[in-house]
Amino acid sequence: MQILRKIFRNNKGATAIEYGLIAALIAVAAITAMSNLGSKVGKTFNNVAGSMVQ
Repeated sequence: MQILRKIFRNNKGATAIEYGLIAALIAVAAITAMSNLGSKVGKTFNNVAGSMVQ
């Protein structure tokens, strides 16, 4: 019974999982933002390149 109490009192594993989830959410948000920004910058460069050819 004391072993079970020690296991439930130990929160180090839960904290590590929470930090991992936060890091994963930040990574997903960063990838989404960079993807959107990258496609907009690509369109801008294509417009500039098209204007230079004319």
